[in-house]
This record gives sequence, structure tokens and C-alpha cells, in this order.
Amino acid sequence: MLFREFAEFCESIEKISSTLELTDKISNFIKGLENDDLYNVILFLIGRVYPTWDERELGVGVGLLYEVLENVGGIKKEKIEEMVRELGDLGLASERIVKGRIMITLEAEELTIKRVREIFDEISSLIGEGSRKRKVLLLTGLYGLATPLEAKYLTRLIMNEMRLGVGEGIVRDAIAKAFGVDEELVERAYMVTSDLGKVAVIAKNSGKKGLEEIKIRLHTPVRMMLAQVAESFEDAVSEMGEVAVEWKFDGSRVQIHWGDGELKIYSRRLENVTKALPEIAEEIKKNVKEGVILDGEVIAVKDGRPMPFQHVLRRFRRKHGVSRMVEKIPLQFYAFDILYCDEEIVDKPLAERRRILESVISESERIKIANQVRTRNKEDIEKIFNDAINAGHEGVMLKNPNSPYVPGKRGKHWLKLKYVMETLDLVVVGGEWGEGKRSHLISSYELACTDETTGNLLRVGRVATGFTDEDLEELTELFKQIIVTHEGKNVKFVPKYVFEVAYQEIQKSPKYESGYALRFPRFIRLRDDKDVSEADSIKRLEDLYNLQFKRKT
Repeated sequence: MLFREFAEFCESIEKISSTLELTDKISNFIKGLENDDLYNVILFLIGRVYPTWDERELGVGVGLLYEVLENVGGIKKEKIEEMVRELGDLGLASERIVKGRIMITLEAEELTIKRVREIFDEISSLIGEGSRKRKVLLLTGLYGLATPLEAKYLTRLIMNEMRLGVGEGIVRDAIAKAFGVDEELVERAYMVTSDLGKVAVIAKNSGKKGLEEIKIRLHTPVRMMLAQVAESFEDAVSEMGEVAVEWKFDGSRVQIHWGDGELKIYSRRLENVTKALPEIAEEIKKNVKEGVILDGEVIAVKDGRPMPFQHVLRRFRRKHGVSRMVEKIPLQFYAFDILYCDEEIVDKPLAERRRILESVISESERIKIANQVRTRNKEDIEKIFNDAINAGHEGVMLKNPNSPYVPGKRGKHWLKLKYVMETLDLVVVGGEWGEGKRSHLISSYELACTDETTGNLLRVGRVATGFTDEDLEELTELFKQIIVTHEGKNVKFVPKYVFEVAYQEIQKSPKYESGYALRFPRFIRLRDDKDVSEADSIKRLEDLYNLQFKRKT
């Protein structure tokens, strides 16, 4: 398939708002594609070059892309930034630049999906000295072959921001429709493989039978099961009867794959963080039976008390000097579930999985099994809750002992009860430079929730309180790398990071696309263990608003 055909298709659906029409269009478009093109098109439509868990990444930031566009258009960076401010989109700016480019290509080669993939794969393989220069050369050549419309979508794809209003749900339904399979089957296959492209190819070639045969495999991370919020102890007991009560740790969720002589640790975002946690990896090898996939939480501990969640994330982000950080931020792993033990076991009830979990782990100072108590008694739950808070953790998890492990789903099988008011996880889309002594720092941040169907980001306001000076220094360094435009003191970011934010209440507001605004929002922490797709949705804001309204009446 020509990349031009893909770009033209993207252009044709960009203004469509009907999810049914989008689903139909995508379904018809992918029906006749060959396997490789189908795989790539599915990922490209949702703005991904690789599945989330794939360790390859382009490593192309905004600065590098500006350099490429300077080469292609023969214009200065300042002029490109001016275009982006005017057009509101680096993709549209790329389209305009390529229309007026001064580069003359000697060959009339047309870009194909396959060729774009090959160049992306070569770029992702580059490391070390000279890699940046080589990336610039490869991308300059790619844009040199591109038509203006192709350049628009190449840029958006590289930036992981396609702006098509096409979320994973629409693509899932389009796959189901194109190949005559049930949406739930496609959904489960995706939760298990975390690769929609692969799911599409299997649905095309093997249909229902092929999707049903997809099983959890070692070293392919599975979307983690999620919990809903419990309003009270009584609600949880009335919902489940007997409940399995565990502490809700103030740490970071991980999934550990140990088998065939290989160990991998994946974060909640399904990123491979094994190298950042060497002491956990070594202890697992010594104390856990091979052939398992464990679900649990990594917490930082000092003098017997949990350290703030941010310390764990600093370990996850650490690329160099890991051995020093092992001493500075010591970690423990608490296992609370098991998905695989020589075979997939997610459909077994929690009580049975728990027995298997206890049989494969020998506890050590670093590797532990989360304590679990089964009870119907509200007073028992309350005591465990208070013990967790006193120990420095967030509250309790209340689980149905008869429940299966449902990858990627947020349901009533697991409920969480926290000490503090429920917070929101929101995507950071912009910011503003400070004044006076903070003029060198980005001191307020614009936030957005997600539309789960379209993947669009809907603004809900700004947060400017709750930051320490250290937070602002660290966040400014992080966000400077992904600034797309400056306009006065205001900046726009590539949507990449999530903030956890507290607030006094949610209000209706015509000022923002979401229709809501947060009153007195306050920064709690950076959640870079969460992908943008995991941020809270507009539906969650609506639910919280309605619940808040009920409480007032």
C-alpha cells in the first residue's frame, strides 16, 4: 500500500464525528489489506509505531523534528514555530513546509507503508555517538520523498498525535466488523497481546477460532486488571458478601514474567523496566519458581516505612547510575496475584490463584506476598484499613474471592477504598512560564481528560498549586523536551505525561471542551507510570460530578 493512500484516508476521516461512520470507514479500508500493511495501518491509525510494550522507540523529539523540517524547507526554526502557532499543529506546519520546499529529489520513488516502516525500524535501532545525525539524515530523506499530505501524517505519527478522533475502541470495533468476529473477542485478544495490529491479522486470517486460541504468553505483557472506587465498607460487603482484603500500597504496579531462563519486569504502562530494578530481578530469580507471571506492587522503603511514590518513579526513569540508586532508594516487591503458572490461569477464581501464588514464592526481605484477609465483617475491614494508613499506605483493596482476573478491565470484582478523597489522573497538554524568581520555570500546567471513544483530549483547567520548588525544577526539565509551541509565556506540549490532581469540586464550565472545570485543583504527583490512554475519561468526570451533586442534595 502507498503511504499516500493511507494519508488520503486519514484526511477523509479527520472531520467525521460519528463513531459509527468512523467504524464503517475504517472497517472497509482495512478489509482488503495484506498482512504487513494491515498490521502497520492499525498501529498507525492510533498513532503508534510500535506496541506499548515493544522496547523499540523512535527517540525523535520535537527539537530533532524541527531540524529535519529546517533541512527540508530551507527555513529557520523561528519561522517553523511561527507556523505552528498560527496553525496550531506541527503536522499542518509540516504540510505547508513541504509544499514550499527547496529540496529537489532525483528519484520519483513513491513512499509505501512498508518503506515508512523500514525507515522507522532503522531509526529505532540507532544508538550511541552519531545516532542523532543519522536520524536527521534518514528523516530528511523521508520527508524529501513525501508529498505535503504525507508529511502532515508522518509528523503526526512521529509525534504520536494523529488527531483523527479514532481511539482504540473504534479500531477494535472496526476490526470486528471487517472480519466478522465478536467485539468482545477482539477486546480480550488485545488485552492479552497488547498489540491491536497482531489481533487484526489473526482476525483476518483465522477469525473467531484464531482469536479464541490467543493465550497469555510469557514475556508478552498483559493489560493489568483495574479497580473501581468503593464508596464505603458497607457497599463492598453488600456487593460481594465475603471480601478478600489487602492493603493498597503507595507504590508502582508491575508485572513480572519469569521463565525460560529470562526475567522481565513491566510497568503499568507495559514498558520494560527490568534494568532499573536489578535487585528485584535477582531476588525473583532466587525466590520464585520459573514459568510464572506475577502481578504486584513495587514500593520504596526506608527505616521500615514506605517512601513517597515519586521515589519509585525516579528508579523507573533511571538510565544511568542504577547501582547508586539501589542503595539510595531500596525497593520491595509485594505480589498479590498470578496470571500464569506453566499455563494461563486468569479464569480461575482469585481464591485458587492465591493458593498457587503462595506455592511459587519463598518470601525474602525484598520479595513478599501481600497479606490477605477474607471476611464479611465491616469492623475487620475497618481495622485493616486503619493498619494500612498507619503503615503509610493509601487504604485497602477489596476483592471478590470468586472473581477471575480480567485483563484491562475496571470492574466491581476489585474495589479500592482510599483515605484521601478520590483524585483525578489528567493529561498535561500545556503550561505557562512563571514570573519573578520562577520565570525560568514552567509554573502552571493545563490539564485534559480523555474521550475514550475518539481518543481526543478535552481540557478541564490549569493547576498551579501543590508544587514544591524541587517539583517545578524537575517538571520543567521534563516538559522542556516536549514543547511544541511558545506563545508569550504559554507553551503547548506533546501529550505524553499524566498528573494526579486533587480538587475541591467539579463544576460545569463552558470555557473548556470537556464542559467541566476543577475548582481549586492541586498537584499531587506525576504519574509517569500511566500512559495517556489510562488518564481519567470524560465519563469519569461526569460520574464524579453527578455523585458530588447527589451528596449535596
